[in-house]
Amino acid sequence: MFELSKQFRFESAHTLDRVVDGEASRRIHGHSYRAEVVVRGEANPDTGMVLDLGLLERALEDTRLSLDHRFLNDVPDLGPATMENISVWIWRKVAGACGGIARVTVYRDSAGEACSYFGDQHR
Repeated sequence: MFELSKQFRFESAHTLDRVVDGEASRRIHGHSYRAEVVVRGEANPDTGMVLDLGLLERALEDTRLSLDHRFLNDVPDLGPATMENISVWIWRKVAGACGGIARVTVYRDSAGEACSYFGDQHR
């Protein structure tokens, strides 16, 4: 079993309606994000690859362009712009082009924060 991973970075702004520090979160503010998509599987005996990284790279670039320098509250189907929802949204976007996704992690390195989504294990 192998795991391949690829990362991309994006800068985005959002607002949140929160109980803690509610006023500051309601104001538009931005973050630098890093996302990692991990694909897991067996290598194809004919190609020697789990997945062609060029295919994953194209899917991630399309995803990055949908998030980079955007107001996340306006991204279709994202919902509230939390790290949890961003992780799920990236999973759905990339899974349409690449199978075998095992994990999507969204990082906010400057704050030492990360959120990982492992998909629906009950499907």
